[in-house]
Amino acid sequence: MKKNYTVIGIVLLVLANAIPARAQKAPNIIFILTDDLGYGDIGVFFQNERQKSGDRSKPYELTPYIDQLAVRGAKFTQQYCNAPVCAPSRASLLTGVNQGNAHVRDNQFDKALENNHTMATVLKAAGYQTVAVGKWGLQGVTGDGPDWPAHPLKRGFDSYYGYMRHMDGHEHYPVEGLYDGKKQVWSDYKEVSAGLEKCYTTDLWTARAKKWIIDHQNSKDATAPFFMYLAYDCPHAVLELPTGAYPKGRGLKGGLQWLDEPGHMINTATGQVDSYIYPEYANATYDNDSNAATPEIPWPETYKRYATAVRRIDDAVGDVMQLLADLKIADNTLVVFTSDNGPSIESYLPASFVPNHPTFFGSYGPFDGIKRDCWEGGLRMPTLAVWPGHILPGKTITTPSMLSDWLATFADAAHIQPPERTDGVSLLPDLTGKGKQQKSLVYAEYFEGGRTPAFKEFEASRRNRKREQMQMIRIGDLAGVRYQIKSAGDDFEIYNVVKDPKETDNLALKPGFEKIQAQMKAKVLQVRRADAGAPRPYDTVPIPASTFSGKLLPGINWKFYQGDFPWVISEKNLKPNNKGTAKNISGKEQDAKEGMICYEGFIKIPADGKYTFFLQAEGKAYLRLHEASLIDEDFGYRSNTEVKQEIYLKAGLHPIKLNYLIPEGMAPGLKLKWQNAKSDWMELSDKDFYHEQ
Repeated sequence: MKKNYTVIGIVLLVLANAIPARAQKAPNIIFILTDDLGYGDIGVFFQNERQKSGDRSKPYELTPYIDQLAVRGAKFTQQYCNAPVCAPSRASLLTGVNQGNAHVRDNQFDKALENNHTMATVLKAAGYQTVAVGKWGLQGVTGDGPDWPAHPLKRGFDSYYGYMRHMDGHEHYPVEGLYDGKKQVWSDYKEVSAGLEKCYTTDLWTARAKKWIIDHQNSKDATAPFFMYLAYDCPHAVLELPTGAYPKGRGLKGGLQWLDEPGHMINTATGQVDSYIYPEYANATYDNDSNAATPEIPWPETYKRYATAVRRIDDAVGDVMQLLADLKIADNTLVVFTSDNGPSIESYLPASFVPNHPTFFGSYGPFDGIKRDCWEGGLRMPTLAVWPGHILPGKTITTPSMLSDWLATFADAAHIQPPERTDGVSLLPDLTGKGKQQKSLVYAEYFEGGRTPAFKEFEASRRNRKREQMQMIRIGDLAGVRYQIKSAGDDFEIYNVVKDPKETDNLALKPGFEKIQAQMKAKVLQVRRADAGAPRPYDTVPIPASTFSGKLLPGINWKFYQGDFPWVISEKNLKPNNKGTAKNISGKEQDAKEGMICYEGFIKIPADGKYTFFLQAEGKAYLRLHEASLIDEDFGYRSNTEVKQEIYLKAGLHPIKLNYLIPEGMAPGLKLKWQNAKSDWMELSDKDFYHEQ
């Protein structure tokens, strides 16, 4: 396989209707991610309704610049994070892999992001300049600086500036942290916190992001598209305030500016640390007892701080968007704004402050649940996307999707096929109205030892409810949720989250939902693989076979996709150049041509039990069983290395899919074998493979 492939060569392989006609130049991409910002914190998703209600017992926040993204582009009303806490959510976002197949799960803060495909590696292969700014938290728990195994520069980014360690992101002043002292800021492999006095991180990351964009446009690489991952650490944790008002103006000559002067690194590094509250909140009052006859009282300091932190992000978004306009690159820049999980009760403020309750602003929106919950309020994200000329202004997208879909989406926009490893689907058809939108798998699993808060605004059945092992799966309009899972047989609560977003009416208690209950119990076993770092009570439960009523014949189907591919690709949106049926898997159906063979069919499991699969490839390959990732022989795989994987299966037919990248200059070759506790190793053949007639 050639390493010097071109983007143009790959474009020719993409379906004509997969990319809008005007999108033949790959767009710049900016992904803006906030920390613990709830669906309900944004005006266009919920706060504007509170304001318009005139109900003085319901205080509201203002996000005018973020609201403009919805006016200029698309609003996703049913997009989910992959996990209800930051580390696994961000890891799934960056790798395009859902929590059923993820390496980082549960509360695995600072765990190294696996050395595999990421948004940055994929876009870099498509010719992008890549940069990460802000919070990382996925570098690995050992090492320091260049020794961190998963430093952003080792995961596809050309440059990085921000907080590397998870705990540093709890503070929003690197030098004067009010809660836990001085923090580290890294510029590539150099620690640079010295000289960052009075730098509020929302301002610092924004100024640095603007500087990078300006420098890129003034560089010899200006013709190359860029990908920026701009990850804020607010409004998470310590509710610290900025030093002063947001600088006047926006964009190239206004707003936040990078001064590069130690002690005055940005133009807001002046005045008093933790001092500024936006005027509209400083003297705000509300009807605390829902009695218009009694005087209103001031907002507690905690909520003035929270609203200010959100408003500061809003100003930052407006600043970045104006910069794109000033540089005349707005029309060819896809900007996505969202959060990593639901709103938090954390604030780490002195005991004299009232606790941070998301109930004050209804930060969870029309849902129940917060951060660490698998109810809608913990998982539903306030996602917006703008791409002038490609996304119609004011569009609302109601298709269920996940943050892990963005990797495939960006690959589509960049005219490159995403790796087969990605679980997500491209959202470009929904965004642009071009092509057919594929269904996204909406699935989350998570363990947390705490409880859902006992807010009176939540349904009585989930107040103070233990979480422990949790799952959520979405099938159509129905969401299945399980808490305190003890076994694979535990029933799901089932809610129509379109008609009943607060999840008040448990349909599982009504007749007629037995089939969907069984489907959910089977599906959550079929979409995941066990991970030793995040044990589940259903890890060793045999995965149910598929129900299939059609006629099956011996052998396995194959399709050939010709092309010079940089990795084992996902064949979605591609038309095969050839196809047929084989008795076994050999990789030799098209040995004279460069490209990929996709084998797809069923394997017949003779009896319930544990099975071990063995795959060895001359070249690279990727094996799935149902929707679970079984064997990855793609990124970093050494040709002809044996890889084994154990899995528990029930007797019956199980769908299998193996994508094989034919090696250049070598004879194709694949070996796929299996064994169970009662057998020796056996090569899979037409006695085991079946395909649809």
